[in-house]
Order: sequence, then structure tokens, then C-alpha cells
Amino acid sequence: MTLRYSASALASVANPNSVVEQLAEQLIYSSLRRPAPSEVRSWERSIPVIARDLVDAGLGSVEVLLEYQLPLSSLRADVVLAGAHPTTGRPSYVIVELKQWTHAHHWEDDRNLVTVPGMPGGPKSHPVRQVRNYCTHITDFARTLQGNNDAIAGVAYLHNAVNRESVADLFDYDFDAHGQLFTGGDRGRFHDFLRVRLDGEVPGAPYADELLRSAIGPSRQLLALAAEEVQNREQFTLQGNQQLAVDLVMHEVQQAHRADQKSIVLVSGGPGSGKSVIALSLLGELSRQGRQVLHATGSRSFTQTLRKVAGKRAPRVQKMFMYFNQFMDADRNGLDVLILDEAHRIRETSANRYTRANLRTGRPQLDELVSAARVPVFLLDQNQVVRPGESGSVETIKTYAEANGLRVHEIALDEQYRCGGSAAYVKWVEQLLGLVDDAPEPWGGDAHFQLAVADSPEELEQMLLVKESDGYTSRMAAGYCWPWSDPRPDETLVADVAIGSWARPWNVKGERRVGDAPPAALWAFDPGGVGQVGCVYTAQGFEYDWNGVIIGPDLVWRNGAFVSNRSANRDPDFRSQKNVSDQHFDELVRNVYKVLMTRGMVGTVLYSTDAETRDALRTLVSSGARISRI
Repeated sequence: MTLRYSASALASVANPNSVVEQLAEQLIYSSLRRPAPSEVRSWERSIPVIARDLVDAGLGSVEVLLEYQLPLSSLRADVVLAGAHPTTGRPSYVIVELKQWTHAHHWEDDRNLVTVPGMPGGPKSHPVRQVRNYCTHITDFARTLQGNNDAIAGVAYLHNAVNRESVADLFDYDFDAHGQLFTGGDRGRFHDFLRVRLDGEVPGAPYADELLRSAIGPSRQLLALAAEEVQNREQFTLQGNQQLAVDLVMHEVQQAHRADQKSIVLVSGGPGSGKSVIALSLLGELSRQGRQVLHATGSRSFTQTLRKVAGKRAPRVQKMFMYFNQFMDADRNGLDVLILDEAHRIRETSANRYTRANLRTGRPQLDELVSAARVPVFLLDQNQVVRPGESGSVETIKTYAEANGLRVHEIALDEQYRCGGSAAYVKWVEQLLGLVDDAPEPWGGDAHFQLAVADSPEELEQMLLVKESDGYTSRMAAGYCWPWSDPRPDETLVADVAIGSWARPWNVKGERRVGDAPPAALWAFDPGGVGQVGCVYTAQGFEYDWNGVIIGPDLVWRNGAFVSNRSANRDPDFRSQKNVSDQHFDELVRNVYKVLMTRGMVGTVLYSTDAETRDALRTLVSSGARISRI
């Protein structure tokens, strides 16, 4: 949604509100949402200031990119200044994070966390930490900058803080070229810094073009970096509230030991918002510090894959990945931190038919998990509850904490790092499936993400195979609307997912390889998973570049909206109307398809077995950019 001006043109705009109106229009178009009043106020107060500073510094020819969207992310930098370096003549960029703060200080003596009097929402990340992470992210993904860290600099500018003493705590920090701090009282120093990085005599427009047109480097997929992150050193560049969440957990661990206290960190976010990146970053950093930390999920596929990938050649690391139901008799506060990824999959109790009689106490699984660590960390998305009996929710966890007198830090992840960083696509899916109040809308297209509707399963599969041949990863998955057979005696899979003359097998049922097909837990990651159809239980928690989704007859389009058809669903967990009401089934099946539709990093191809639904999807998608036909 980037808006651009030369600095002199921006400073001379007769009506500054027209710039704000343009930004608001861009945001509505790119993200399908209106700017919050606080965003509008921020633009109104900060944009004229930075424009005036640039002109006063003699940098009127520099190009100003407002609300620059970071590559493969929905996150936006306030300002990127583009121009020529005054010494080398090479492209030079300065990211400016604008803050209207007049006062700020450390939060509970933690240098990475800041509290701003009068501002709601709890502690914030130090603004220099924020802008430094932006610099790292851009150099990681914008190919024009890869290997050239010196081409970019970062600045946090607190232009309303005229008295430096009012933000003195923030200067107790480590600064470098990617992270500097200036206040309104430091305008002269700020101008000097900019003049060292940018040539005021050279028009910046060509250099802005170079950045905006840059090819985007490959996505740093979660599992590809997991082993190095957990075993050796930091790999993930955290952004926005991801960094805040990690800093809060590290802070709470220190507080727990100093004051012998217990607290909960609750992180909620949609698919692709970075919950699992936070989980693995915490696991790596805390284990390197010698803390007692474990990671747990309710997903066999996710846990088994993490054991295989992150624990490669390291049995000790494999043991750090566990399941929610393994803490029934854990020692109270025996761990410093318990990281609960995919916490929406927490169940009412841990007991099942294999549980020993002495452990069948009816104790809530939530109580077991909170009891096990001084700082339990919950990472969840309530719209990914896909099985009956899953009870993890923000409300449930907060109610439990209040009843037990525990402090809760709640963080919402609003950014998007999957689906090409397209928040618009995720919002479009939620509207399409009726998961939000807004009615479905035509897909408006997004330069960061591709979407198409296939006319047949053959076309869907062919599109994915072409992308595989181009070096991308891909998988196809479907709603649970077909039988699921055991392998044949000759170790071949039955092609149960049959649509006309096209038929393919589901992913393997169990935990052993069948021919070239990987066990169920590794379907999304193992190259042998291509050619089988995955389901929500093997896809949830994973990502791949290209995503093919077969919408079965259990969800069809009628009279302008999706309606569920329970009789077409074959999932054994949904069979009992006593355990799963029709209304609950309707909610769950929509969540299932949201999970399936939001696995792709680069693009998604949709196909429905129902002709009326295909027609509706074609109509909704035809207005946006599509994938070229094969």
C-alpha cells in the first residue's frame, strides 16, 4: 500500500489531509480494512514533521515511501527514505519509525520493553529494536539488498519528545547503523545523520523504484530453519508483536525467579501470523540460556515433524517436543517455561482409553499445563478449532487465570507472514467462509499473493506440478469427504479421493512409510508427500509455497453464501450428533477449510466438487490477478 512523494513535494502539499486520505484509501484496498482512528492521528501528526525535517536538512530530492510494506509480510514501516549515498553514489535507504511519544521509560527495568504513560495496551518493544528488525527483514528478502547490509539504516524518531530527559531510559540501549534514536530536541543530530546517508543533490526516485521493483528472495520457511534455531543460534528475524511476545516471556522468566511468582503469556493470531516462529525462537533462546523449557502441541503431525527436523541428529532436542497430554503428573513449576503451540487444540481432559486408572481424575488439561511451569506460554487461533472436544480459547485461559490469581500478558498478532504477507487474502477467506460478519467480496487481487480457481482436479494438480518443477514446494489437501482405506497388502495406497476419472490416495494413515509415501506426520514436509491428498490433521500448523485445496460436498455455495452439508462428511470425529450438534459441525467445517486455504506462502488454487460452488468461486476470483493457465 506504499504511497510515495519526493520530500519537497510532500512538504509542499497544500492540504496535508489529502495525503492521509490517500493512505486510508490504499489501506482499504490492500487490507480490506479501514484505518483505526489512532493510525489516522499518527499520520496527521507525523508526516508533516518528517517532510519538514527533510527539507530543512537539504534533502528535498530524497524519495519518501510512506507505509512501506515489508516483503512477504503485512507489516508496514512508517517511512523509508530512498536516495543515493553521498560518498559512494550507490543506493541508500533509511527506515524511519515515527513515534509521537513525549514520555517513555523502561518497563519493570527491562531495556527491551518500554511503557508509555497514557498509552493503553501494556508494554511496547523498544523502538530501536523494532526498526533494527525491519532493516534485517528487508535485507533478508529484497534481493537488490541481499549481501549489502550497509545500504540500509534504521532510525526511531520521537519527534514530540522535546525534552530528552523525558525518554532518558530509551537511550540506555545498544545503537548501530541499523538502530539509532533521535528526539525532537535532537533535530540537528537527526539531520546530520540523514545527510551522511543520503545525497540531497541527487533525485531519489530511481532508487525508490529499485527497491519497490526488487525481486523477493525465497521465504525462510519455518521448518527449514528449525534445527539451527533450536540447536545452535538465532535464525528467525522477529517483527512487531512477535518480538514483543518473546521479550515479555524472557522478562517474566527473570521475574519468576526474582520474586518467586507465576504468570501466563497468551499470544493469539491467525494463520501465518508467526505463532510457531515465536515458539521455536523461545525454545532456542531459553535452552541456550540453560532454562528448563519444553515445547508441546496437541498435533501428532506437528510434534513428530519437529522431532525429526529440529531434533535431527540430536536425541536430547527431540525430547523437548511433547504432547499436551504428557503433563498429567508433572511436578508443579518443574519447568521455567512450557511453550504450548497450537493451544486451541487443548482438550477438556488428558485422559483417554489408555490412561492409567489412578490418573483418571477428571482434572482439566488446562490446569495440568499451567501447573507444570512458572511461565506457561499459550499460542493459539480460535478459528482453527477443527475437532470436537478442543477447548483452548482466550476466554477460557483468562477465566482460569483470574480464578487462580495469575497475571496474564495478552498479545495479539495482527501481522501476516504466510500467504505472501497478504492480510487481504486471509480476510477474504474469512469473509468467504462466513467466519466474520462481513459478507463475501470479490477477490481484488494482491501483488504479494496469487489465487486461482481450477476447473477440474486435473487442472489443479497440473498447476501444482508446474510450480514444483520451478523449484517451489506444493501440496494438495481436501475436506474429509471420501473414505480412507488402509494400504493394500502389496504396500500401495488406495486412490480413495475420486472425482470423475481423477483419483488420488489420501496421505498415509499411520506412522510408517508406505512405498515412497511418508508417514502421516511428515506428509507436509517430506518430498514424498507430493501426489497424496492431505487433510486438515496433516496440514494444520504447516506451510508450503503452493497450496491446492479441494472443497468437498460438505461445504457448498447456495444463495450467495456457503452452507454445510453434514451428510457428505466422512470424518469419524463428526459422526455423533450427540457429541457434535449440527451448529457445532457447521462451525468446525468452516474452520477446517480456513486452515486448508491458508497454508500457501506464494499462492493457492481452489477447486470445488460442486458445479454451483465452482461458478461462484470463479465469479468471486475473476476480478483479481490469476495464475496463468498451463
